[in-house]
Amino acid sequence: MTELLQDIGLSHGLAVFIAKAVGVMVVGAFGLLWTLLGIWIERKAAGRFQDRLGPNRVGPFGLIQSIADTVKILLKEDLMPQGADRWVFNLAPIVSVVSVMLIWAVVPFSGSWIGSDLNIGVLYLVAVGAFGTVAVLMAGWSSNNKYALLSAFRSVAQLVSYEVPMVLALLVPVLLSGSMSTQTIVEQQHIMYLLAVPLTVLIFLTSGQAETGRGPFDLLEAESEIVSGFHIEYSGMKFGMFYVAEFLHAFTIGVLTAILFMGGWRGPFAEDVPLLGFIYLMIKSMVAYMVLIWVRMTLPRLRIDQLLDFNWKFLVPLSLVNLLVVAFVWKILPDTDQINSFGDALVPTLVLLVVNIALIAGVGAILRERGRRERQRVEARLTAAESAAAGD
Repeated sequence: MTELLQDIGLSHGLAVFIAKAVGVMVVGAFGLLWTLLGIWIERKAAGRFQDRLGPNRVGPFGLIQSIADTVKILLKEDLMPQGADRWVFNLAPIVSVVSVMLIWAVVPFSGSWIGSDLNIGVLYLVAVGAFGTVAVLMAGWSSNNKYALLSAFRSVAQLVSYEVPMVLALLVPVLLSGSMSTQTIVEQQHIMYLLAVPLTVLIFLTSGQAETGRGPFDLLEAESEIVSGFHIEYSGMKFGMFYVAEFLHAFTIGVLTAILFMGGWRGPFAEDVPLLGFIYLMIKSMVAYMVLIWVRMTLPRLRIDQLLDFNWKFLVPLSLVNLLVVAFVWKILPDTDQINSFGDALVPTLVLLVVNIALIAGVGAILRERGRRERQRVEARLTAAESAAAGD
């Protein structure tokens, strides 16, 4: 597009600026339009998982339900609680959406379609992803509501905690590809990293589910405990922006999973036809996204102590061990810095897969033993209680 603008007489600097601005608007519009479709997809999938129909009245197959909901939110009154910090209160929803949209700047949609191919792309993902935590704290703190404040503190504890295993999981594709550029990570996947390090993918998806605050980690807005959470005082489109950020963030986790572990836009003829690469990326992203929906609609909510115990006592140690083992195996394998084809990647992929299967088996054995001991402890307590009751 830059060359086309220069051909019509614009200077190089102005052409680059206009091209970047158009790219930002296109990606932003895609993200917001996707949210309308994503909400419909998730509702229909939830209906199937829970043996009900989902949206089926407004439009064919309920396709226009999301638009009707958007109109309803826009027409709702915009409320401001007494004593609220007006500037921070109004900025929080914007920061929440922007924190997700900024991630898309380094998403490679194809071999030639990418906003900015940063050589520190993965580090950029971690940095801008933290803005979402700031938005939650801003909303809770500025609302002048004790329930919102309590939820914000609890949410920050959750979000910061699960960033640790996520970062450790992100280091694995960086290690295997030798780069933090998201485009390079995709190009180096002659065989999908999913087939080499499935345990890392599970860790990343689990951390991503917690980062988006969705079930079973939906303590950010646990209605039964803290009256809808940190955004209890928000109404109208301000609440809608938090809603958009959540759904878009969930899909973004699916996109990042596809890029980092499933080959991104790579596929037959994708290098020659950019649109085909974009289609491959969306298909892979939808597969990961449906897994997240499946988990959300299946598992019950955890308590906050269970959630943090699971992270610090299980997921973080597992992430550290996984990273160290993958790094050790990758180091001792020969010629891992000269992988340029499917044949070069085959043996390292098989070795890493075997090691990952052994790790998963080891973790399963440890969990099985812990479960056996817990059952024995509970049975002993029940036996003691029954004996005491019989003695009385």
